[in-house]
Amino acid sequence: MPTATTDDGVRIHYDETGTGTAILFLHEFAGDHRSWEPQVRRFSRTHRCLVPAARGFAPSDVPADPASYSQARAVADAVAVLDAAGVDRAFVVGNSMGGFTALHFALRHPDRTLGSVVAGCGYGAHPDKEATFREESEKVAVAFDTEGSEAMSQWYGVGPARVQYLAKDPRGHAEHVRVLAEHDPLGAAHTMRGVQKARPSLYAMAEDLAAMTAPVLVIAGDEDNGVLETDLMLKRTIPRCGLAILPKSGHVTNLEEPELFNELVQRFMTAVEHEAWGERDPRALSTSTVGAK
Repeated sequence: MPTATTDDGVRIHYDETGTGTAILFLHEFAGDHRSWEPQVRRFSRTHRCLVPAARGFAPSDVPADPASYSQARAVADAVAVLDAAGVDRAFVVGNSMGGFTALHFALRHPDRTLGSVVAGCGYGAHPDKEATFREESEKVAVAFDTEGSEAMSQWYGVGPARVQYLAKDPRGHAEHVRVLAEHDPLGAAHTMRGVQKARPSLYAMAEDLAAMTAPVLVIAGDEDNGVLETDLMLKRTIPRCGLAILPKSGHVTNLEEPELFNELVQRFMTAVEHEAWGERDPRALSTSTVGAK
């Protein structure tokens, strides 16, 4: 795997497959770079796919200092990967933790963003849920500290927004849980505390979101209750934002419904490349019933 070295000396390893316009895939907390295999198999035929393992996730470095982990650092690491690969601009596709990073990347680096796909993004963002989310994040971090990755994967991997994957594809879900069981417990605990628990609320960023210029596609499963309300807020706030809700789906839509997920990403990228992903028409979000049938 190629390696990018960040400004604080951390080595970020990434897979690189294919040629053409670059797509940077950013994984969720419970997964790693292997979690994007259904997308790389599809898009590497036509695009250059870059798939890093986040800091704290092997084979990337696992810094021992908790201060080395944050949402801002995750964005900087994504930039470091693009720099190492010699890529000026890319589509950025992220799920959950990676979805937050894809969104923050588009906010902070619109000049480097062709478009962002933000999937499974929203846990803990709503003001009514923020305190509970931070408490739960600390409990997960403590579980990595005390139980270890393999033990905690047995209950974390069958959470209320992951059982949908188990029901649809038991073999795929088992592989998903094995990836979680292989997490470095130190890196996972530091990531949970520094990136997940401490990230800023998206509702507090409404002014910045409303000023975004990058095109965004938000994807959510209709049974991923922790993200739905926030994703509606993103749709209503970000000017060039589309929202896709996948039926009978949970938190890992790229694995649960890979063909549908891939098709949505392809349509998004095609629309962006043809300059057909414009700002919303204000009339579409009007509360008026004039013309409704």
